[in-house]
Amino acid sequence: MNPTIQEPRTGSVPAVTRRPNTVLIVLYLSLGGLSFAVLQSLVAPALSTIGSDLGVSTSDASWVLTAYLLSAAVLTPVLGRLGDMVGKRRMLIVVLSLLLVGTVLAALAPNLGVLIIGRALQGAAGAIMPLSIGVVRDELPRDKVGVTIGLLSAIFGVGAGVGIVAAGPIVENLSWHWLFWLPAVLVVVALLGVIFGMPESPVKKPGRLDLPGAFILSVSLVSLLLAISEGENWGWGSAGTIGLLALGVVALAVFVFVELRAKEPLVDMRLMKIRGVWTAHIVALVFGFAMFGTFVLVPTLLQLPTATGYGFGESVSSAGLFLLPTVVMMVIFGPVAGILVRKVGPKPPMALGGLFVVAAFLLPAISHGELWQIVVSGILTGAGIGLALASTSNAIIESVPATQTGEAISVNTVARTIGSSIGTAVIAALITSNSTPQGLPLDDAFTIGFWVCAGVAVLAVVGALAAPSMKKRREQAAALGIDDLPDEADELHLGQRHES
Repeated sequence: MNPTIQEPRTGSVPAVTRRPNTVLIVLYLSLGGLSFAVLQSLVAPALSTIGSDLGVSTSDASWVLTAYLLSAAVLTPVLGRLGDMVGKRRMLIVVLSLLLVGTVLAALAPNLGVLIIGRALQGAAGAIMPLSIGVVRDELPRDKVGVTIGLLSAIFGVGAGVGIVAAGPIVENLSWHWLFWLPAVLVVVALLGVIFGMPESPVKKPGRLDLPGAFILSVSLVSLLLAISEGENWGWGSAGTIGLLALGVVALAVFVFVELRAKEPLVDMRLMKIRGVWTAHIVALVFGFAMFGTFVLVPTLLQLPTATGYGFGESVSSAGLFLLPTVVMMVIFGPVAGILVRKVGPKPPMALGGLFVVAAFLLPAISHGELWQIVVSGILTGAGIGLALASTSNAIIESVPATQTGEAISVNTVARTIGSSIGTAVIAALITSNSTPQGLPLDDAFTIGFWVCAGVAVLAVVGALAAPSMKKRREQAAALGIDDLPDEADELHLGQRHES
């Protein structure tokens, strides 16, 4: 299970390779991840505007979110696995190209159907996260891996926050089409950088793609996420919602059964038995919920009229600005988590991040009548998400062989996506069920919503505490034949690999 390092050589003449510029590699990966994450949330605040301009209801327009979500969930594990097989750089070029085509198509969309197709193409870029982390693990010196993965993980959270913040000003001052034109610039830079400034990863695991497994997993994820996303519109007790949830659960069970018997599985289910892996997935699921719970609750509360006695009367643009402290703290604490992982392992920063987020929701659950309470909550949320999500990615790469980085991180990304979908659906349902007949959310909607998010965040703390200690993780890694954990011996190993 040791990584297979395939070095480019021709005949008997040693190949002279130039050491890649790791700073530029991180920049290109960051831009790709940022553009994908921004596009994930940028559309949500503008749904009513898009629906009005295209002549469809807001409910129908919500399919631009659903299409993106479904595509990301289904294709992330497939493209992540292909990256392990044929090369991460090659697959990054593919997914960034799909992201660019989808973004331009969405910007030019004359109707809802074309816009949905564009969004589905954009969702394919969900594999950027696992592919990027794989590249970092393969190419960067080991003492920089943890910090860089922390930065990349934080950028995914930052991008989602930036999308919420920027959507209002863009729509108010330009048009909803610019929600796609502006991110397209980032995608172009990232794509050109990967093509011309990034070497192919030397770590590969050749094999065949598990098509039956991919199909069954697609059925499961589409059923579950479609039911979660549309349950509020269809009715949570409707036959369609319940039927899809049942189909999704059954298909997931079948997927596990099939993968355990597959010679070359899409997802190696044996990895799920590793404590460092399944605990990281639980934490990612919970933090996906918490992150998007924040992005729904806070702007909605801030935009309510002051006449309600609990709203703050902010505009869409100014309400989005209150998420900036959250975004800034993610940028700061993502790399901090990487430093802590190297010193003490992933468990402490994961647990600390969970405690921060519990506190972040407890404060407004008890009282949210003052703006400072919202700001402090946002600061704690950003710090907690930055610590925890960066630590989960680091926990996984310290628990699995390098040749399985893509598939393992892909599952973690899907877990976060599912958590985001559940968080958005649950909070939206709470707001809807605690509103006046005119549709104005009651104060109870926010109190209950914050308490729910705080309770869910407690599960992240429990998951983090269940994770193995640094010593135990190294023992498990040694048993699996993983020899690239960050220690002093890795510096010599990496230097020799780049010089060969």
